[in-house]
Amino acid sequence: MTTPATYKAIFEDDVRGAAIFEDLVLRFSKPAVTKGGIDAVLQTYQRAGERHVIDFVIRRINQANGHASITDDEAETP
Repeated sequence: MTTPATYKAIFEDDVRGAAIFEDLVLRFSKPAVTKGGIDAVLQTYQRAGERHVIDFVIRRINQANGHASITDDEAETP
């Protein structure tokens, strides 16, 4: 299992990892779609799934920095 310290080392401490994470955040942190009927709903769910991964990484980094704790459900890896 990967520890919070590993996430911090890769995505915060390593300049290359930080640049990659910034790119991922820009690509996968999009707002909900508000127009378009059922297609908008489906696209919103897809975006929420993408954002969930970004949020998980952020929670792990925060945990390594002692800023927040995560629940057991959030700590599980797929």
